[in-house]
Amino acid sequence: MAATFFRRLSKATPATFNNAFRGQPKSGFAGFRFTTIAAVAGGISTYYCFSDSNLVHLDQVNEETGPKVALKSDKWLEFKLQDTARVSHNTHLFRFSFDPSAKLGLDVASCILTRAPLGQDAEGKTKYTPISDPDAKGYFDLLIKVYPEGKMSQHFASLKPGDVVEVKGPIEKLRYSPNMKKHIGMIAGGTGITPMLQVIEAILKNPDDKTQVSLLYANVSPDDILLKQKLDILAASHPNLKVFYTVDNPTKTWKGGAGFISKDMVTKGLPGPAEDTLILVCGPPGMMEHISGGKAKDYSQGELTGILKELGYTEQMVYKF
Repeated sequence: MAATFFRRLSKATPATFNNAFRGQPKSGFAGFRFTTIAAVAGGISTYYCFSDSNLVHLDQVNEETGPKVALKSDKWLEFKLQDTARVSHNTHLFRFSFDPSAKLGLDVASCILTRAPLGQDAEGKTKYTPISDPDAKGYFDLLIKVYPEGKMSQHFASLKPGDVVEVKGPIEKLRYSPNMKKHIGMIAGGTGITPMLQVIEAILKNPDDKTQVSLLYANVSPDDILLKQKLDILAASHPNLKVFYTVDNPTKTWKGGAGFISKDMVTKGLPGPAEDTLILVCGPPGMMEHISGGKAKDYSQGELTGILKELGYTEQMVYKF
């Protein structure tokens, strides 16, 4: 069933992809379940064709007592691609499977570090934020934009079901706790929506979390908006979530905003500067510079600049993913 779903999805538009979420639980693509790798886990060593002291087998990870998790922060693990789908002209969805009795082991908000197995073309390591529910067992989903010069994203695009990538983590970004702020504003561009969705879903699935969330989501065109219908459904069913879209190249029928995120959009759509306000920012470098300034060279938060500083926000009120 999963393979059929993805074959159909791979030929669909982003809107069709988003339809997969209609009426589904918040754990991601819950309209179906993949066959997990429980039967494979014991024999996964057949995929290890090299020696690396930091690479371990998935079935060696959870020898300690406590909740069973698939990730190991100090060990590279191989995760098997279950299936993939194209969700826009340059963005793909990837589902990786593991022991169906284990959770991935993510905190909110955190990401994972990926690399290609040794001996393959892709170089370096890349961080990605899973979009699946951290409480989901047996799988995780990545939404990845494929860049022409991006060696790791190109490597992901070349993967076929049964191929593996190496993963280590989690890497904690922002330690979220319920009601930590009265109002959280979010500014996202493109696949910068992934950490925002992780925080949004953590808030909305907790009935005791009363945090108000406002999202400004920028993209090139309406067809580039990822997960739009999922976000629309969440906003329609949760009064504490507000979403506003803007695109660089609007169509004649487009009803959202047009152009780059502006001071006016921030003023009208996000909470104002205050001690109980937090603004989260994630997107491509040009957008980051415009909104908040980029991170420092050592990947610390760096100086706050851009329109957020001009509007009176302080470094304590802004977090850059």
